[in-house]
Amino acid sequence: MDESRSELSGQLSGCRVVLTAQRKAEQFATALERHGAEIVHAPTLSVIPNVDDPELVARTRALIDEQPDVVIVTTGVGFNGWAEVAEAEGLSEQWHAMIAGARIIARGPKARGAIQAAGLTPAWVAESETNSEIQQVLLEQGVHGLRIAVQHHGAGADGLDDAFAAAGAEVSSLVVYRWGPAPDPDAVADAVGLVADRRCDAVAFTSAPGVTAFLDAARDQGLLPEVVAAFTDKNGVLAAVVGNVTAVPLVEHGIEPLIPERFRLGALVRALVAELTARKQAGDENRG
Repeated sequence: MDESRSELSGQLSGCRVVLTAQRKAEQFATALERHGAEIVHAPTLSVIPNVDDPELVARTRALIDEQPDVVIVTTGVGFNGWAEVAEAEGLSEQWHAMIAGARIIARGPKARGAIQAAGLTPAWVAESETNSEIQQVLLEQGVHGLRIAVQHHGAGADGLDDAFAAAGAEVSSLVVYRWGPAPDPDAVADAVGLVADRRCDAVAFTSAPGVTAFLDAARDQGLLPEVVAAFTDKNGVLAAVVGNVTAVPLVEHGIEPLIPERFRLGALVRALVAELTARKQAGDENRG
């Protein structure tokens, strides 16, 4: 978070915000609590690292032995996890050299940031943060005969492997982590109830699978219509997301979430503070 301390205040006093992310949850919560918000933690998914996966280690060694032409990095957390796997196996230098020797493609600013933090430079960044943009651009350029390594996000299959293989590329798939079930399903159920009953002011989402898991939980409780109604009411519960990709499952349900201009957690905090403050002031004026 890069907000200045001079901006901090208690303007969100009385506002209840549900956080659905597991990663960086404490950092996210602290940033909002400094503005006076009450935080409800309800991570909808868990992040399960595959650091001990022998297949991941074997594929990493194979890539070191046979230099890939292209390395696609879909997530910052996945790229960092891959670096940790290489380090644990005593392969850090070889892994770094292998990445450096390839054309590096990043899916959005988070992936780019992780690549740059490792002292590497991406050749191209998909600013839309979508795998479909990566697929379209590389297929248009031609991938026949290329060796392509794809570091996947936690949801696993995204179509890239099949598309590139069908176009004549040799593809190596790397799943560094995967999404698991909610660490506390009761907390998610309670959060769904808060939204359905409009007893919270906002829900923040940081991944599309996390949004889907929340909506699935609402459906399982028979509360999906109430949750959608709460999110679509301009005076109801604010749905806030970190970026356009995260927004997709909400938009498919007719929900237009708050999206910051920059797809970063700090920007999401600032957007939440600004919107909730404006709503609170409007509410005070109406009551006055």
